[in-house]
Amino acid sequence: MTEQQLPAWADPSVSPAALDAQGVSRRQLMRRAGLFGAAFAAGSLATPAMASAKGFGGNDPRLAYLVGDHHVHSVYSHDAKYTFDQVAQAGAEYGLDWMVFNEHSNFGHAKYGAQLEHKEILKARAANPRQLIFQGLEWYIPGAEHCTIFAAPGRHEVDLLTKFELAYDGKLLGYTAGAPTHPDTPRNEAHAVKAIKWLAAQRRSGYVDDVLVFANHPSRLGIDSPHEMRNWRDAAPEIMIGMEGAPGAQGGAIPGWRGPTSMRGEYENKPSADSWPGYPTDAYVTYGGFDWMTATVGGMWDAMLSEGRLFTITTNSDVHRVVFDTWKNGDWPPGQNFDNTGRLPDPVNTTEPQPGGDFWPGQFSRTHVGVSRYGYRAVMAGLRAGRVWLDHGHLLDGLDVRLKRDCDHGRGVTLGSRLRVRKGEKLTLNVTVTTASRPNPHDILPELAHVDVIRGAVRGPAADRDNWRAPATKVVHTADVSGRKGTYTLRIPLTAGDESFYVRLRGSDGNRHGAGYLGASVDPHGPIPHAPGDGDPWLDTWFYSNPVFVEVAGHR
Repeated sequence: MTEQQLPAWADPSVSPAALDAQGVSRRQLMRRAGLFGAAFAAGSLATPAMASAKGFGGNDPRLAYLVGDHHVHSVYSHDAKYTFDQVAQAGAEYGLDWMVFNEHSNFGHAKYGAQLEHKEILKARAANPRQLIFQGLEWYIPGAEHCTIFAAPGRHEVDLLTKFELAYDGKLLGYTAGAPTHPDTPRNEAHAVKAIKWLAAQRRSGYVDDVLVFANHPSRLGIDSPHEMRNWRDAAPEIMIGMEGAPGAQGGAIPGWRGPTSMRGEYENKPSADSWPGYPTDAYVTYGGFDWMTATVGGMWDAMLSEGRLFTITTNSDVHRVVFDTWKNGDWPPGQNFDNTGRLPDPVNTTEPQPGGDFWPGQFSRTHVGVSRYGYRAVMAGLRAGRVWLDHGHLLDGLDVRLKRDCDHGRGVTLGSRLRVRKGEKLTLNVTVTTASRPNPHDILPELAHVDVIRGAVRGPAADRDNWRAPATKVVHTADVSGRKGTYTLRIPLTAGDESFYVRLRGSDGNRHGAGYLGASVDPHGPIPHAPGDGDPWLDTWFYSNPVFVEVAGHR
């Protein structure tokens, strides 16, 4: 399937002010739509490697941001509920430009479900080319948690996924053990690395145009150890590009709903025999709805970034059962089950609220990907380049980040890119915010209270591959933006020191925060866990951005 030359951003769910804040107006995009194909083929969508060319400074292209969700389920997952059409229509209703159906692996799915769903996806693509629908798989990683895997549309997209599922899925193979002392753990961990390398080989050979992998809910069970995450990334960093910064199931802790012990993200577990023993018990809950690895300034995500290698974060719905929804699973006809059909029966509307802790795709969690043209490969290229920011509760309409040397006149570089500088040079971080212009799906008009700048030193590969700390990372600047409306730009001065470094952004509605996990000297007002059973997600919303790297000449 070729890229669609359509102005998908001509969407009433995206304000003109948000596009203007990103440097691109609707009219410009519509006028230039026919030119994007050649520009993209010529490489106008720069990768981090391209951005770190020999010259100093940088000048990334202008971008528009497409909103998506890489983790949704339908009746083609054994534990979900909704039809494909119900989920796709909900994504469209809540303003998604792209989404990935990543059904759980299962023998019934591999034999029947993947092909059945593929037929529905092809019909949906033809009926509405403005909605980019990827087919994916939720991989049970041998010896660890789950990953989202998805491929670019093409002749072999579903074949790639089913071949992978049968050859490399931990659940299907029985490769589930991950305890540090279990005799099968080395084999299982090696098989996970082999799986990612196999995906990379399919891309290199041209069997598929592109394929990407994200680790899902990495701290939920504590079984994704630091060395495993580094091993997956290092196996094929162009394929295994990141992790969920915040899990789905954000509605699980609405007061009075699921129960008195419920936590956002359904992070309600304790260490098990398969958990990596170096994680504290505090890692098993969410902080402001975000995974502990992401929410901890100086924690696991920063430890990955401090090696100088991009590792992208996302957020998503992980939709299975929507909070307060009235649908229930349908009944099986005699003799049928998931293994011999590959799908669940269609759901039935009961008119009474049913158990669930999820939101619809785009209803609460949104991943924004910067692109310079519209299409499947453009979204995948934007994710790989790290041009990504994410928000909960529709906290922002737009965010544009540019870092430049004060002596340069260009736009500078943006999220995921690299700026090459000399020691001692003065830099300016320009953060253009477009505040929420309309009430969110919960009928709240979100208000951003503060923007935090987090800076970390880049010191190369970790000597200890199980290290989860980045002690040279901390919040270095906080801007109080309470009461500011519309589009405005924060100009934050930085200075290049002896070491290469990165900066990333975070902000919130200011409703719930306190000293960060590693202390107030590192993070004076970071996200904190909510009380069990009392975690209304609409009253504690955050945004995060991916980093911008700064390479100081002469520093390795």
